[in-house]
Amino acid sequence: MATSDDTIPYDRRPEASGQLRQISPLLRRLIAPNGGPFTFTGTCSYIVGHGRVAIIDPGPDHAGHVAALLDAVAGETVAHIVVTHSHRDHSPAALALQAATGALIVGCAPHTAARALNLGETSLLDAANDHAYAPDRILHDGETLQGDGFSLVALATPGHTMNHLCYAFPQENALFSGDHVMAWSTSIVAPPDGSMGAYMASLELLRGRGEAIYWPGHGGPVREPQRFVRALIHHRRQREISILNRLAAGDRKIGAIVAAIYNGLDPRLRGAAGLSVFAHLEDFCARGLVETQGPPALAGDYFCAPQQKNPIAHPPAPAIRP
Repeated sequence: MATSDDTIPYDRRPEASGQLRQISPLLRRLIAPNGGPFTFTGTCSYIVGHGRVAIIDPGPDHAGHVAALLDAVAGETVAHIVVTHSHRDHSPAALALQAATGALIVGCAPHTAARALNLGETSLLDAANDHAYAPDRILHDGETLQGDGFSLVALATPGHTMNHLCYAFPQENALFSGDHVMAWSTSIVAPPDGSMGAYMASLELLRGRGEAIYWPGHGGPVREPQRFVRALIHHRRQREISILNRLAAGDRKIGAIVAAIYNGLDPRLRGAAGLSVFAHLEDFCARGLVETQGPPALAGDYFCAPQQKNPIAHPPAPAIRP
């Protein structure tokens, strides 16, 4: 989800869909024609290796995109179809590719929510999930998929979805970051499918790693990724302070908080912003910073916990170093 925060060194140069590009010695990219406010110019499908290859994130169930991927690997063998997470813009084309190539579908586990639905609650983004996704092999944290001349190491990075995996690509000191870290935008975290606490822990995990470049699920590469991840963490911590300050000022509803802290927001993203604020509030409740009646709810009323009278005095966010 795009924001107006200017502390994150975004790169929003458009990447054209439908064009096969050799982007590194072992890597080709083809962007699906499913651009939009949540997908930028479309989902990035990556072809790894030569001769005997893997395809990462085959994309939506779009016949033209599947045909273009098959054309791109004509004369080669697709051994594996690798999935970062089971949103409908990333995984559905795996079945058509498997039918055409016989490749194994590997990667993330099937969809699971961060928590059960509360009484009367619905999952507003459930339609985004590919419930037909059923991998032949689930890759667990730290597990390696060995290819022909390359390897992919699974890194559990829950938060955006609870089954999200990134993949380290040691032959090029790179990381396939899915929707966890993208150069063009922050990621939506929406309960009950996602978890802000898990998302922040996953960012901290990547902050301690040393890859030189990230290849995300949408948009162009994340360059200087350690600096970029620090900026994302800083942005989220500043968002926390803004939300707590709005509660201290008397705002009780998510809609009022969104109106106050999201300046210049694309109206199409207002609902997503509300879900993101909800994710922060749910995390605050779990940490004892905020109170509400009953389980946290999208329509609930929220209050600073009695001991949180001066939210701005919380420990500072990590510094952003050049």
